[in-house]
Amino acid sequence: MSSTGARLEGKRILVTSCTTYMGPPIVELFRAEGADVVADPGALLAATEPDELIERTGHVDAVVANLDLPAYGARLADIDDERWVEGFDAMVHPLMRLVRAASRQMVERGSGSIVAITSSSPLRRMTPHAISYVAARAAQNAFVRSAGHELAAHGVRLNAIAQNFVENDTYYPPSIMENERFRERLRTEVPARRLGRPHETAELALYLAGDTSTFLFGQVVSNDGGWS
Repeated sequence: MSSTGARLEGKRILVTSCTTYMGPPIVELFRAEGADVVADPGALLAATEPDELIERTGHVDAVVANLDLPAYGARLADIDDERWVEGFDAMVHPLMRLVRAASRQMVERGSGSIVAITSSSPLRRMTPHAISYVAARAAQNAFVRSAGHELAAHGVRLNAIAQNFVENDTYYPPSIMENERFRERLRTEVPARRLGRPHETAELALYLAGDTSTFLFGQVVSNDGGWS
């Protein structure tokens, strides 16, 4: 991993759900690159939590909205209402509330970056059929595109890293490579023929959070080895 050690010097950056999904590698890299990282482990499920978190944090130059929920696999006829709502409660509503809260101060300053770690699963047909999960991730991506368009006029960047087939403890733990069926899936479905490495997502998040991506607004960037 190439690193200058100071690419985020002077930046105060909030990373949510810091212990799950892509939180650990992002926190590690951002701190190594000089950022003052506020690493919050909360899932932000309650309606007031994102506002409270931003109020506690104070000034932030960037926010990494890292939100996850294990995929719930069910065909349409078998979708459970509670599980359907759970996906939106865990990933969609917290994202909107967090962006709404953090963007207020950024709009006042005319600068800032918010990076959502989402999924590329809605960008093509997903097999097996995790309809509930894919619908929630699709809502995240649509929100980023729409809200990112609005915030661009104020100099505030909202973008998403839409990933799939990246090693992480929520969806693709290292042990998954012990499954021959999954290894065959990698060979046949993913052009890169491997899992993405956590530091690759962290580097992309750094680029979007830092000062070298100031002309990117409302983009959903695929990071999935060519799968989408």
